[in-house]
Amino acid sequence: MDLGALLTETNPLFTDVALLVGRVAIGICFMIHAFGKLGLIGDGNLDGFASWLEELGVPMPVVQARMAMLSELLGGAALALGLATRPAALILIFTMLVAGTVGHRGAGYLILNDPPGAEYTINLAVVAFMFLLLGPGQISLDALLF
Repeated sequence: MDLGALLTETNPLFTDVALLVGRVAIGICFMIHAFGKLGLIGDGNLDGFASWLEELGVPMPVVQARMAMLSELLGGAALALGLATRPAALILIFTMLVAGTVGHRGAGYLILNDPPGAEYTINLAVVAFMFLLLGPGQISLDALLF
């Protein structure tokens, strides 16, 4: 077997499976964050999130909290299903950029900082950007419908 081919080549099936696994994992991750904001997972809720946004000086914190939750819930579900993948990725990128610049302002990069840095939000935005560039792959509702 050619070592160079083993290290660098792929095939369309592997690419599509990788896109599927990545979309589902990250999409569910976003949805779990939305569930946390809804009070379904963990000890947080939408009112607490809105209060935190108000403390940060975010205008219309209740509206912004709902928008963030909906973008994570609907964007995450769409990403996981591979439905409207690129628009969903754009929404999720924007949401994570806002979270990183507003929610983690002045905290640096590392999530281990006190207060936590923007590492997590930046990495989620980067992964969503990859799906924006690559699309959903053939194992997706987008491929089935369009």
